[in-house]
Amino acid sequence: MISFNRRNMKIIAYSVFIILLDQLSKFLVLNTLGFESSRNIIPNLLNFTLVKNKGAAFSLFSNSTSFLTIISVIASLLLITIILKSPPKSYWNFIGLVYLLGGTIGNGIDRLFKGYVLDFLELVPINFPIFNVADVSINIAIVCFIIDIIKDKSRIK
Repeated sequence: MISFNRRNMKIIAYSVFIILLDQLSKFLVLNTLGFESSRNIIPNLLNFTLVKNKGAAFSLFSNSTSFLTIISVIASLLLITIILKSPPKSYWNFIGLVYLLGGTIGNGIDRLFKGYVLDFLELVPINFPIFNVADVSINIAIVCFIIDIIKDKSRIK
């Protein structure tokens, strides 16, 4: 049975904030910078370079927009179902679900309405793919889930 308790609604509300932050940042960079140009934000560290990513992380599955859109929608619906059916068991699980849902839906919106994901954060000193706020959110979620697993294992001993 699905329960709409306060904690589950907080996850959804905080995720909406991440989605809005992701979409607003993409909108602002697109309207300020446009495609095919780059602007240095922090010297020797960060550029804003707007690119269309038709693939997944690290440009995997390039030009598989329909497939990735379907996966994104299914993943988002599955996450919402998990959140509503089984509340998070810990603080780190709660935070991880917030960031994962926000990031998944943020990139999913791009795929659904544009046919690609807008990426714009480019780390200058290393050769790393260009990414966005939703990508950062998904990576924060992974770190939170790892912390949750480590903390849970230490309680068992």
